[in-house]
Amino acid sequence: MGNKKGNRRRFGAVRQYRSGRWTASYLGPDAHECRSPETFATKRDAEVWLSQIEADLTRGDWQNPDVGAVNFKVYALQWVHERGLSATTEELYRRLLRLHILPTFEGWDVDEITAPRVRTWRAERLATTGAATTVAKSYRLLKAVMETAVDDELIRRNPCRIKGAGKESATERQIATVAQVDALANAIGPRWRLMVYLGAFGPMRPEEQAELRRKDVDLEAMTIRVRMAAPELTNGRRAPGDTKSDAGKRLVVLPAFLRTDLRRHLDWYAEKGPDGLLFVGEKGKPFRRSTFGRKWRRARGVVGMPDGFRFYDLRHTGHTLATRSGATLKDTMVRAGQSSEKAALIYQHSDLERQQEVAGGLDELVRAERQKAAKEADGKPSGADLVQGA
Repeated sequence: MGNKKGNRRRFGAVRQYRSGRWTASYLGPDAHECRSPETFATKRDAEVWLSQIEADLTRGDWQNPDVGAVNFKVYALQWVHERGLSATTEELYRRLLRLHILPTFEGWDVDEITAPRVRTWRAERLATTGAATTVAKSYRLLKAVMETAVDDELIRRNPCRIKGAGKESATERQIATVAQVDALANAIGPRWRLMVYLGAFGPMRPEEQAELRRKDVDLEAMTIRVRMAAPELTNGRRAPGDTKSDAGKRLVVLPAFLRTDLRRHLDWYAEKGPDGLLFVGEKGKPFRRSTFGRKWRRARGVVGMPDGFRFYDLRHTGHTLATRSGATLKDTMVRAGQSSEKAALIYQHSDLERQQEVAGGLDELVRAERQKAAKEADGKPSGADLVQGA
């Protein structure tokens, strides 16, 4: 369709098509002609658009309109590849992209993803999946990718600007009693009994326990050195590597009541040699999440724990018990291998001596709870009952 007439201005030019619509163009700093991405209903609208471009050039805010013409799928996958992520995090990001982000945005260029389109996408995901936590994770990932696009000067502003959209409102973690932890350890069987105790009283992540070696255990000092982790991906592949964060590399001081369980496990089940794995299956194979999961669900049913109680919830139990035994927030962070820059600046240092004190307090608390449960099981009156009957 040809031009009907044109109008040269001090900056740029506007032209009218035979359809009656107007277009605008100008020469960029690189002397290449740039055209308006859309047509305008009136000449004045086209001139206003040119005035905005001229103002951007004057302020130094101008951006080549062709820069953002990068396919989002290509850019996002490259973004994941370049991050140097752990195997589990990379797997999570690729799954979120594949299932929740790319079906909407894979055919668009980066600069075509606008704030209204992000709002529409999020609303559709919430309505379709009903999984607010997954949508929040997906939103945070999209926002991170687009923030890098801002840094790369592909777009001027991040289109992910929905307040609170990336926050997760997780339900309160369930806490087991000492008696329930003991019951779970008994129900899961002698080979995996120590894993339950290390999950609660370590408290160690299952992927950290999966990579523990004999050389990491000091039975005399009652310590375990966490050096690495071996998470299991959804395809069943073990992915040995670094811990979740630098704080995950730590020396865990165990409460003394675990000495017998730790010694028996080393004697009966751990692989031989200093590099032998601490936890192996009946056939001598490394720990497998899928196999252990079946045993965990059976044990949970025997004990009568709710289906929602996960192995990871043992860590929350350990946090709570350690706090009750006198541990500070920093103590529990060090013990559990959690990192928080803000907390590290606010809370006091927690050294080995303090960790030994925490383990000692945890030892006393658990022993007291066990003695109380034993008395109640035997039908013996408590001290308070004796006083009241006197």
